[in-house]
Amino acid sequence: MIDVTKITHTPAFVLEYELLKKNLSVIEQLQKELPVSFLFALKGFAMYAVFPELASVATGATASSLNEALLASPYFNEIHAYAPVYQKNEFETIASMATHITFNSVSQLETYRNRSGNAKLGLRINAMYSTVSTAMYDPCSYGSRLGILPKDLPLLPEGVSGLHSHNLCESGAQELANTLASIETHWGHLLGKIEWLNLGGGHLVTREGYDLDLFKKTIRDFHERHPHIKLILEPGAAFVWETGYLVSEILDIVENGGIKTLMLDTSFAAHMPDCLEMPYSPNVVGAQLEENGAYRLGGSSCLAGDWVGTYTFAKKPKIGDRLILCDMMHYTMVKTTMFNGIALPDIGIYHDGEYNVVKTFGFDEYQRRLS
Repeated sequence: MIDVTKITHTPAFVLEYELLKKNLSVIEQLQKELPVSFLFALKGFAMYAVFPELASVATGATASSLNEALLASPYFNEIHAYAPVYQKNEFETIASMATHITFNSVSQLETYRNRSGNAKLGLRINAMYSTVSTAMYDPCSYGSRLGILPKDLPLLPEGVSGLHSHNLCESGAQELANTLASIETHWGHLLGKIEWLNLGGGHLVTREGYDLDLFKKTIRDFHERHPHIKLILEPGAAFVWETGYLVSEILDIVENGGIKTLMLDTSFAAHMPDCLEMPYSPNVVGAQLEENGAYRLGGSSCLAGDWVGTYTFAKKPKIGDRLILCDMMHYTMVKTTMFNGIALPDIGIYHDGEYNVVKTFGFDEYQRRLS
């Protein structure tokens, strides 16, 4: 666990380096044992200060935009591109870096196939299996704009060598097994014709309690049935699951109607929007999430709903205390905004008991985003 007294400035995203290396070792071992490749998805985590470590384990990276491709290409040997729609003025630059390009529709494929260079081409399919209870995060919900339905793709278009599916979100091995079963049921007519199948993200293989035995069996069994297909996973979270924190200071404590709120120097709306979107309340070191806890955590923006909780603390919190919000690496830094002009948190690495700031933000970033 990090020593908060060594954090020079808050709020700060703090990566605990040893925990990152632990996750990477799990993924590295799985790739050695199984006929599967792990890509690193930038959409969940784009801290390029540790891209060399990630690239030493991942077989490549997944980019969903030109900016992500530009950020990843100096570090990763393979760049797999996928976007729901490609920007017309960006596509050819993406294609110049990409080894694989996946299209969300046959229409997009036809628009760009002759401008894709030497990249292998793929199509995103609907796995026809929903696992996510929050509709906002469910690519297989009714009317989804993501992926082609089986009835709309009876034949594999010329030049397409692979299929891409993404329907999981921080899911377990059983959901992976069910996904592959659904794909074989609904897309069996194309599996004999493809070279690769990308199952997207959501495979939380580094989470404590994840059924790695079932994961291994599922991958091996699929390979036995389809030995010609290269199986690819592209988790954004598994590489950095529970590897870091957001450290914040209590600036004030307010009370209304018997509800006490710890006013922090960070914002859930601006710095941790997933907490409000999903929604969920992060674990806090030294505190317990309880339905009728004594304290809410309040953000520093003027949004009325910029709060989460409630918590019971082992030790009564006071102004000036620092809180450690757990598992704040994935889908946090990549989603931050400067709403209200609130400065972005520092980004730092805690390694061998020492803290090093790798990025700070100020007025320049705010001004550059506006006109």
